[in-house]
Amino acid sequence: LLKVFPLYNTVTMFQLAMGGLVGCFLWLTRLHKYEKVTKAELKAIYPLALAHLAGNVFTNLSLRQMAVSFTHTIKASEPFFSVVIGKMFVPGTSFHPAVYASLVPIVAGVTLASVSEVSFNWVGFLTAMASNISFQSRNVLSKKFMGDVNLDNLNLFAWISILSFATLAPFALAMDAAKYSGVVAAAADKGVELLPLLGKLCTCGFLHFLYNQFSYVVLQRVNPVTHAVGNTMKRVAVIASSILVFRNPVTKLNLLGTGIAITGVAIYSQVKKL
Repeated sequence: LLKVFPLYNTVTMFQLAMGGLVGCFLWLTRLHKYEKVTKAELKAIYPLALAHLAGNVFTNLSLRQMAVSFTHTIKASEPFFSVVIGKMFVPGTSFHPAVYASLVPIVAGVTLASVSEVSFNWVGFLTAMASNISFQSRNVLSKKFMGDVNLDNLNLFAWISILSFATLAPFALAMDAAKYSGVVAAAADKGVELLPLLGKLCTCGFLHFLYNQFSYVVLQRVNPVTHAVGNTMKRVAVIASSILVFRNPVTKLNLLGTGIAITGVAIYSQVKKL
């Protein structure tokens, strides 16, 4: 999608909008119970929405700048930021020495993959890192602010999407609206007309909603370690499929670095509850 529609702010806006629209649809049709939200709860949710918004904007910008496989290799370093941010901002947080040891192959693998990456550029690298910080900050904020919020996962994600969309939309439109006609014309030259392009944007947003909801559902049904292992396998699947689909050039060092980083994430998933 970003190859034919490179306006990452608008892509993010569609992702957030679809999350809110699906939530509203389920509420209106009574397919899912609407849970009344108070002003105090919205105030508690809003910092999470900002972190969610920033994480998605940075991810889409990184994907625009670099190969999908490399962006997700960098995002495999999320455990490192989880540990660092947790230690910095959550009082009393401590980790088993094995957790710190598991960070070594993660950092080493991402470093090795970075220095040997064909598509490397600093904007893509730094925004992928910023995405990690944003999403892990969201998790820390969740622990800090969500104690008095009593919403199920779907209601919570719908409100996060709505608040994120309302915040981003004015900025996205101000930055991208003047470019729409030119981008749509360029997409048409590549064989993607307006209606199919809108369909791709909506599909992207809907799949983004499904990914987040399935992640919450799985977390409810399995223990956190099993969920973390599944998340690691998801990362492997994304990296492998992106290389096969987009045929991005990869070096042996790049593959080795990716493998070391993923192995570190798998080890972290097993030892983080010690």
